[in-house]
Amino acid sequence: MNAEISTPTDELTQRLSATPRGARLARRLTAAQLTEWGYPHDTDANDTAQHLVAELAANAVTHGRVPGRDFELRLLLLPENTLRIEVSDPRGDRPLRFVTEPDGEHGRGLILVTLLAATWGVTDRSVGKTVWAELGLKQPASTSSADSPPPCPRTPAPAD
Repeated sequence: MNAEISTPTDELTQRLSATPRGARLARRLTAAQLTEWGYPHDTDANDTAQHLVAELAANAVTHGRVPGRDFELRLLLLPENTLRIEVSDPRGDRPLRFVTEPDGEHGRGLILVTLLAATWGVTDRSVGKTVWAELGLKQPASTSSADSPPPCPRTPAPAD
């Protein structure tokens, strides 16, 4: 029996090592996936998604790490051009923390998530938790040759 497994083109799920290297890879995977979905590097959508993933992955690696367990990145392209970012870690016993002291060293990252995401939250899992954020995206960049990019600011535009 041949069973076909279809992978939706609007989703990326990847387990990564709970290390700083894994967190960096999560950010890079996000940049590449958004580019594939039509939101190229150096666009607001791609940059904002990278910042959100960087913060959530860093939190998973720093505060949600359990030795020998990975964390998971999931990106979903939802209807109406909404990106849902999910970062799951195996640690459900530590509550999320916000800055409580002006000179404190931890807790500022979730303020960044609050400012960048349209909405975000935490979902408990049977093992650990998932911190998710949603980001509104503009229409993806067209790949049509008729839509040529504007000329480089250092290069004069061709004369008409």
